[in-house]
Amino acid sequence: MQLRHLKAILPPTEGISKVTSITWSLNSRRLAVVTQDRIVHLFDENGDRKDKFSTKPADPGGPKNYCVRGMAFSPDSSKLAIGQSDNIVFVYKLGTEWGDKKSICNKFHQSSAITCVTWPHQQHHEIVFGLAEGKVKVGQLRSNKPATLYAHPEGSYVVSLTSSPDGRAIISGHLDGTIYRFYFDDGEMGPSHSKLGQHNCVPYALAWGESIVAAGNDCKVVFYDTEGGVLQHFDYSGDEAVREFTCAEFNPSGETVVIGSFNRYYVFSYNLQRQLWEESGVKIIDNLYTVTAFCWKPDGSRLGVGSLCGGVDMYDACIRRHRYKGKFEFTYVSNSQVIVKRLSSGTRIVLKSHFGYEITKINIYEDQYLIAHTPETLLMGDLESCKLSEVPWSGSGNERFFFDNHQVCMIYNAGELSLVEYGRNEVLGTCRTEHMSPFLISVRLNEGRHEISDDNKKIAFLIDVQTIRILDLNTGVTIATITHEARIDWLELNTRASHLLFRDKKRQLHLFNLAKMERTTMLHYCSYVQWVPQSDVVVAQNRGNLCVWYSIDNPERVTVFPIKGEVEDIERSKGRTEVVVDEGINTVSYALDESLIEFGTAVEDKDYEHAVDILEPLELTPETEALWQQLSTLALVDQKLNIAERCYAALGDVAKARFLHKINKQAEAVAKEMGGGDGLDHYSVRAKLDMLNKQYKLAENVLLENGKVEEAIAMYTEMHRWSEAVTVAEDKNYPEAENLRRHHYQWLIETGQEEQAGAVKEKEGDYMGAISLYLKGGLPGRAAQVVCKQGPHQFDNGLLDSISSSLTKAAMHERAGEFYEKLGRFDAARDAYRRGNAYRRAVDLCRKEFPAAVVQLEEEWGDWLVHQKQLDAAVNHFVEAGQSIKAIEAAIECRQWRKAADIVEQQDPATAAPFFKRIAHHYEQARSYEEAERYYVRAGMPGDAVEMYTCVDKWEAAHKVAVTYMTDQEAAILYTRRARELEGQGKFKEAEKMYLTVKEHDLAINMYKKNRMYDQMIRLVSTFRKDLLTETHLHLAQQLEADSNFKEAEKHYLEAKDWKSVVQMYRANELWDDAIRIARMHGGTNASKQVAYAWAVSLGGEAGAQLLSKFGLVEQAIDYAMESGAFMHAFELTRASMKHKLPEVHLKYAMYLEDEGRFKEAEEEFIKADKPKEAIDMYIHQQDWASAMRVAEQYDPASVSDVQMAQARLFIERKEHQKAEQMFVKAKRPELAIKMYKDARIWEEAIRVAEDYLPSKVQEIHLELAASMTGGGPGGAMTADNILARAKMLERSGEYSRAIDCYLEMTKEVTSDMDMLEDVWENASKMAMDHCRSRVQEVVQVVAHRLMEISRYEQAAELFESIDLHKEAVDVYVRGGKWDKARHVGQNHPQLSNYIEKQYEQHLIKNENADELATKGNTTAALDLYARQGEWEKVHELAVEQGSEAVAKFAYQHAKVEATKNNPRAAAQVFVRYGAPPNPEYFELYKHITHEILSEPCEPGAEQEVKDMLYKLVSVMQMTPEVQSAHLAEFTRLCEAAHFTAQKSKCKAENWLEMAAKSATALLRYVGDIPADKAFFEAGLACKEAGLMNMAFVFLNRYLDLSEAMEDPDSSNIIENSDFVNTDIPYDFVLPEKHYVSEEKREEVRDWVLALSMDQQGAEPPVYSRKEDWNKFIHKFQLCPWSNTAQNPSY
Repeated sequence: MQLRHLKAILPPTEGISKVTSITWSLNSRRLAVVTQDRIVHLFDENGDRKDKFSTKPADPGGPKNYCVRGMAFSPDSSKLAIGQSDNIVFVYKLGTEWGDKKSICNKFHQSSAITCVTWPHQQHHEIVFGLAEGKVKVGQLRSNKPATLYAHPEGSYVVSLTSSPDGRAIISGHLDGTIYRFYFDDGEMGPSHSKLGQHNCVPYALAWGESIVAAGNDCKVVFYDTEGGVLQHFDYSGDEAVREFTCAEFNPSGETVVIGSFNRYYVFSYNLQRQLWEESGVKIIDNLYTVTAFCWKPDGSRLGVGSLCGGVDMYDACIRRHRYKGKFEFTYVSNSQVIVKRLSSGTRIVLKSHFGYEITKINIYEDQYLIAHTPETLLMGDLESCKLSEVPWSGSGNERFFFDNHQVCMIYNAGELSLVEYGRNEVLGTCRTEHMSPFLISVRLNEGRHEISDDNKKIAFLIDVQTIRILDLNTGVTIATITHEARIDWLELNTRASHLLFRDKKRQLHLFNLAKMERTTMLHYCSYVQWVPQSDVVVAQNRGNLCVWYSIDNPERVTVFPIKGEVEDIERSKGRTEVVVDEGINTVSYALDESLIEFGTAVEDKDYEHAVDILEPLELTPETEALWQQLSTLALVDQKLNIAERCYAALGDVAKARFLHKINKQAEAVAKEMGGGDGLDHYSVRAKLDMLNKQYKLAENVLLENGKVEEAIAMYTEMHRWSEAVTVAEDKNYPEAENLRRHHYQWLIETGQEEQAGAVKEKEGDYMGAISLYLKGGLPGRAAQVVCKQGPHQFDNGLLDSISSSLTKAAMHERAGEFYEKLGRFDAARDAYRRGNAYRRAVDLCRKEFPAAVVQLEEEWGDWLVHQKQLDAAVNHFVEAGQSIKAIEAAIECRQWRKAADIVEQQDPATAAPFFKRIAHHYEQARSYEEAERYYVRAGMPGDAVEMYTCVDKWEAAHKVAVTYMTDQEAAILYTRRARELEGQGKFKEAEKMYLTVKEHDLAINMYKKNRMYDQMIRLVSTFRKDLLTETHLHLAQQLEADSNFKEAEKHYLEAKDWKSVVQMYRANELWDDAIRIARMHGGTNASKQVAYAWAVSLGGEAGAQLLSKFGLVEQAIDYAMESGAFMHAFELTRASMKHKLPEVHLKYAMYLEDEGRFKEAEEEFIKADKPKEAIDMYIHQQDWASAMRVAEQYDPASVSDVQMAQARLFIERKEHQKAEQMFVKAKRPELAIKMYKDARIWEEAIRVAEDYLPSKVQEIHLELAASMTGGGPGGAMTADNILARAKMLERSGEYSRAIDCYLEMTKEVTSDMDMLEDVWENASKMAMDHCRSRVQEVVQVVAHRLMEISRYEQAAELFESIDLHKEAVDVYVRGGKWDKARHVGQNHPQLSNYIEKQYEQHLIKNENADELATKGNTTAALDLYARQGEWEKVHELAVEQGSEAVAKFAYQHAKVEATKNNPRAAAQVFVRYGAPPNPEYFELYKHITHEILSEPCEPGAEQEVKDMLYKLVSVMQMTPEVQSAHLAEFTRLCEAAHFTAQKSKCKAENWLEMAAKSATALLRYVGDIPADKAFFEAGLACKEAGLMNMAFVFLNRYLDLSEAMEDPDSSNIIENSDFVNTDIPYDFVLPEKHYVSEEKREEVRDWVLALSMDQQGAEPPVYSRKEDWNKFIHKFQLCPWSNTAQNPSY
C-alpha cells in the first residue's frame, strides 16, 4: 500500500485544536471534520470545503463547554449523527445535495457523556454510541428513543467503538482493557452480546476489518480473530521513537489498516497467500503532534488524517495504478478492490470482490462493459448503469464474452452459454448452443413497460441450425421448441417476450406466438425485419415493399408501403418513429403511424381509456380494425365492459355492442340498488357475461344457484338451444315442460333439423314419423336402424324399397347389405357388400348362399386390400383364390419373406427365379448369408453370392461358391471387377486379396500406387517385382518430396542409396538439422560443416552467428551477428576473441539504436566508439537541441556553434525569426541574422540587428531598402509585400494619388489572398473619398469591377451605392444573386423595380426554377420548364388552369414524349385522361400509338386504353363530320379494330372463349390496320380454344401461308384466297416485315394444322346472333362493349 500526500484540507493551528472526528459519507461525496471548536466542516470528494455549521449544546440556553466525541454518516449519506460530551446525540438531516437545508431530525439525551459513535451500514435507522458509564446504546430513529444494547458489568468507560465490515455487528473497547462484541438481529438469530477478550492495555485504537486490531499505550499492536483469539502481535515498545497508539481504521476492503501514533502512523496489510498480517510501511511526519482521527474514503482511494493541532491531511492510497488503452485508469486500493475511472469524463466505479478474492485481471469491452477475474470468481459490470455482479467461476480461460444485450452479460465457454444479469451475484441461466451470433440469440429481462413481476425472463436460441428453443430463465423450463425445415439466420423476441420472430435462409419470415404455441408465416421473402423499439410493432421489407404490422396478434393485417431502396434502420425519438431507407444517392425516412404504435404502449400499460382515445379519430382500416378487436378482447378479460362495448361498436358488431350495453345498464342498476360497487359480481351480470363468452353451462349454473329457472330456460330458448332448455325444465319440474317440448319439435321442423326431430319422434314411439323424418333429412341409415330394431314385417314393402334405395344413393353400401340381408334379399345384399368393400360380410354370406362365388370374392378382397396397402392380409386371400403370383408379390411387399419363399418353392424354375433373387437380396441385407447364398444359387446367380461373401470378408465361402458353381474365366472376371469396386470404396486389403487370388499382381501394385499407400506397394514389389525395387524407391522418394512428406521421402532415398538427394531436399526446405544429420551420417564431418555454413548464411542473426562460432568461424559470426541485430552476442564474441573490432561493434550498435529510436542508448554507444560528432548529428536530426548541446559541450566543444547554427536554420524554416536571431548571436554570426531578415524583407529588424551587433552594415542596409522600394536591386520584383510597403510609404509621405495607384497595382496576379485584395482596394477607394475627391468615381469604378471579378458582389454594389450609381449597384446585386438587396435598392428607387423583376424572371428561366415562375404568374414559361423537366403532373395541373388549348397542347407533348420512349400505352393513357383533340397535327401520333399497340404483344389493358383514346377522338370528330370526313372514316375503322381487340382480351380473361373467338374473327376484316399474320394467328388460336376446330384450321392455315410469303416475298402473289371469297375479309394488303410469333410456335401451328388436315370433317361456319351476343355481354359485364358505360340487356 502506497500513501502519497495530496493536500492539507484543514491547516493546523499554532496551539491545540484537536480534530475529534473525521467521517466520510458512504456515497463518497462528503467528508465531515470536527475540531475542538465544535464546528463541523464539510468537504467534497476532492477535499474542497463546501459548507460548515456549528453544533448545538444539549441545553439550548446552556454554555458551549462540550466537545464532539464522534460523528457518523447514515447509510444513505443524507444524515449525520454527532455525539457530544454534554450527554446527547444529535442527528442532522443534511440532504443529498450541496445547499440542501439542514435540520435536526433526532435527539437522544443520556445520563452520562457520549464517548464514541458508530452507524453500522446495515442498520439504516439505528445509531450505536458508547457512554462514560460503560453502556453501549442504540438510538432508534423511527421512535426517537434510545435502548441499551449491553452494559459493562463494572461500568467501565467506553473508549472506542467500531462496526463490523458487513454492518451486522459492533465491538467496543473499555477502560479496563475488555472488548465486547454485539450481534444485531439478522432474522435467523436474535441479538446477542459477549465478551470478546481482554486486551493488555486500554484499546484506544480499535478497528474491525479482515481481523480485529487493538492497540494502546503499551506500544503493541495485536490482531484478533472474530472469536477473540490472538492471531498476531507486533511489539514496538523497544523503539524509543514510538509513543502510544491513539486510533486505528481499516480500509473498506478490510485488508489494510492504519494505526496512528505521535508523529507517525503504521500501515499493515493482509497477505492472502500466507494468511498473515504484515507491516507494509510506516509514515513519519515531523511536527505532527499526535494523530487523533482517521477516516477512509468508502472506495478506499483516500485517507483522511486529523491531528492534535487541528490539521487534516488527505492522502492518496493505492497498491498500484495503471492506465488501460489510454481511456481508463485502474487504481488498486487493495488486492480485492479496484477503482475504475473513465479519463474522458472522470466518472468512477468501484470494482470489489465481495468474497475478498484478489482481482488478477481486468478488461473493458466496447468502452462500457467491465470483466474482471479472480482465482475463484468472475466480476462483470456496466459502466453506464454502474451495476456490478460477481459469480463463482472456474473457467478454462478461453471464455468469450458478448455484450449485445445491455441488461445481461453472455459468457460462452466450451459450448455452454451462461447469462449473468448485471447487478445480481448469481448466474441467471445456462444453455447449450454452438450458434453465438447476436442475430441468433435473443434475451428479454422484464423489458415490458407494465411488468408487474420480476419473472418475465426468457431466452431464445438455436439448438441446431433448424431448431429454436425458448427457455424460461427463472425456472429453467423449456417453454417451446420450434423445428423448422430450413436453416434459421435471424431471430428476436419482442420486449414482452410473448412473440418470437425468426427468418430462414429462404428469406421467409415467421412469427411464433408463445401463448398459443402457433406459428405463422408472415412473408415469403424478407430482406430486413426488426421490432420497433419498445413496442410490439414489426417492420419488414419485402423486395420493393415496406410491410408494417401494427397488431402482431393479427399477422394477416399488414400495412404495405412501396419503397425504393433498402431499409437501414428504425429511429424512434421525440414522439416520431421513422424507417430509414437508403435509396442509393439519398436517404429517405418513412414515418410510421405513431398513434398506432402508441396504442400498443397504452394496452401494455392497461390504460384502455387512452387506447380508445388513440383509436377514436382513426379511420377504420384493416390495421385499426385489428387493434379494436385486440382491445375488445383485453377489455373483456379485465372486465372493462364500457371499453369493450365501445370497441364492438367501432367494429360494427352491433349484436355484441347492444348486448354489452344491456349488461352495463344492468350492472349500473345493480350497483345503484346495492349502494356502491360496480355491479359486476351480481349473478345476473355474471350470467350474461358467461353467455357473451358462450359458456352457457356456467351461466345456467349461476342462474339455477340463484333459483332463476325461467331465466335459464329463457336463455337457452333465446339462443335456440332447445334441448338444453327442455333438459333444465324436466330436471326442475317446470310446469311448461310439455309446451317447451312441442315448441322444440316445431322449431326443429321449421329449421330443417330432421335428424333431431326424428330422434324426438323415435323417443316418443312414433316410428313411422321418425322414419319419414330421417328419410327427409337424408339419413337412411337411421331409418334402416329403426326398421331393423322394430322388425321389417311391421312396415310395407314400398317403405322398405324407399329405405334401401336411399341407402344405395347415399353410398352406405354395407348398411344397405345388412338391410337387404335382413329382408332376405341375398343377391342384392352380396352386391351391396361388394360395392361397399365389405368383403368379409360378402364372403360370409356367399359361404352360406353362393359357395361358387367365394373364390372370385377372395381374389377381389385381396386386390382391394393391396389397394388399401394391407398387403399382409391380402396374401392369404390370394392363396385362397389360387393367385400365387399375386400372393408372392404381396408377401414380398409386406416383407413376409418366409411365406413368400414357401409359395415360390411351389412354382416352376422360370417363374421362381426373379423371386428367388429378390428373396436372396433380402437375406443378404439381413445378414443371413447362408440363406441368401441358397436363394442366389436357386436363382442361377452364383456370382452375386460370391460378391456378397467378399463384401463381408467371407473369402473362404466366396471361393467355395466360385469353385462349385463358376468357371475359372468367369471367376477371374468377377474377382477383378469386384476388386475394382472394393478399391473404389477404399477397401484396399479386400481388393488386394481379390487381385492376388486371380494372380493380378500388377493391378494390386498399381492400386496402392494410385492411392499413395507406398509401404504396401513396396511390400508387393519386393515380393513379386524385385528387379524394379530400386527404381521404385527413387520414384516414390521424388513423389513424396513433391508432396512435402520429407520423412518418408528420406526413407526411400536411403533405400535407393542416394543420401545426397536427401541432404539437398532438406536444404531446399530449410530443414537444416535433418540435413546435417544425414550429411554427418552418410558423408562425414566435412560434408556436415558445409551444410552448417549454408545453414548459418540462411539463418542470419544471433542464431547464425552462434552456429558459425560453433564451427570455429568467429569473425564471420561477429559480422553476421551485427548484420542481423544480435549485438549482445557480437559483443560477447568480440570481447572473447577479437577485441580490436570492439569500436566497430559499438559504432554499428549505435547506428542500430538510432534507427530504433533509442537515442540515449545510441549516444552512449557513439561515445564508446569515440564518435561524439555522430551523436551530435543524431540529436540535431531529431531536433533534440538540449541533448546535442550537452554532448557537444562535454565531448566536442568545437561542435557547439554547429548545433546553434542548425537550431537557427530550423527556426528560420518555422519563421520564428527572433529565436533564430538569438541562435545566430550565440554562435557569434550576427551577419547571418541580418541576411535572414533581409531575405524575409523585414528591414526594420535587419537594421536593428546591424545597429546592435554590426554598426558598419547599417548604411548598406538602408541603401538596399531604398533600392528594393524603387524596384531595383534584389527582391525588387512586383510582390504584394513590396507593393504594400511602397504604398504605405507614399501614404505616410502624403502622396495620396500615387499611393492609390500603388494600391491598385495589387491584382490577382500578384497575390491569391482575396481578403487582402479586398482590404487593399477598399483602402484605395476610402483614400480617394477622403483625400482625392476628383478621383472618387474613377477609383470606385475600378475597385467595384475588380471586386466583382473576385465574386465580392455585395462590397462592389455598396461602393456603387456610396457614389449614388444605383443602376450599377442593382446590376451587381443581380449578377451576384443578391435579389433581396437589389429589391431593397428598388424600393428607394421605383424606376428600377420593374427592371429588377424582369431580371429575376430571366434568372428563374435560366436556372429552370419553374415553381417560382408559376408563383410569379409567368405560367407560359413555367409550363415549358415543367415540360422540359418531365414533371408532367405539374404541367397538366397548371395547363388545366390555362384552358383547353393549353391542356391539348401539353397532352400532345406528353404523349409524344412517351411514344418516343417506346411507351405507347402511357401515351394513350395521357390522351384518355386529358382528351384527344381532333387537331390534324396530332393524327400521325394517334396512328403511331394505335399501330404500336395493335401490332405487338402488349400488357393487359393496353388495348382498352387505345380504344378509349380513339373513341374520344372519333366522338369529337363526329360532331363536325363534314370538316374531317376523310380522317373520320380512317379513325372510325381504327377504333373498331381496337374495340374488337380489347373485347377479345376481356372475354378471354373471363374465360368466355366463344365470344373471344367471335371477336378475333371479327378482327379479320381489319387486316392491314393490324398485321395480317397476327390477326389470323390469334383468330385461329381463339377458335381452337373455343372448340371451333374447322374455323381454327382455316385461319391457322391462312396464317401459315402468310408466314411463308413473309419469308419469300416473291411468292406473296400466289396466296390462295378461295376460303374467303364472299367475305369482307380483305386479301389485298401489305405483308408485315417481321413475324408476330417465334419459329417454335410457328412449327407447333404447322404440326397442328397438318394433323387436323388428315382428319378434316366438313362443317359450316357458326351463325352468329348479334342480339343474343349483345345480351350475353351486357349480362356478364353490365357495360356497353362500345362506349364502356353502364347498360342493361335488350330483349
